[in-house]
Amino acid sequence: MKTASWILLAIVGSLLLLVSFASATLGYRGEYTIGPKLVKIDEVAAGRPDVLEGLRGIRGTSAAYAAGYAALFLAIVLGPYKRGDVWAWWALLAALLLVVLLSVARIPLLGSRWGIGTSVTPAGVMLLGLLLDVKRLSRA
Repeated sequence: MKTASWILLAIVGSLLLLVSFASATLGYRGEYTIGPKLVKIDEVAAGRPDVLEGLRGIRGTSAAYAAGYAALFLAIVLGPYKRGDVWAWWALLAALLLVVLLSVARIPLLGSRWGIGTSVTPAGVMLLGLLLDVKRLSRA
């Protein structure tokens, strides 16, 4: 199960990195929508170039942090986690729980569930990957 665990985590990390690059490209150059009513960013900006630039910048910054998270995640998975280091299991769990916690915080803070699935779904697969090798904790 150890092999299945790190392979699943590596796949999810790689996909997260790929999606981050796609999101950055879309943010900087593409036309995308915002919110549950799928309003185009050009409509939100309504001819105000500074607003459009800000919206694109927000998307780009979010994608940059997601890519950084994915790169660090992959470095841990393909190094210490694959080797069997227990601390790596706990570090990956802490990181994915933080992502879920901050994503779910939008329910009480914004009164909206829109967009939660985007972060919670990969985190769920990552949790499955970690649970495949939960035995490593008993070896410590």
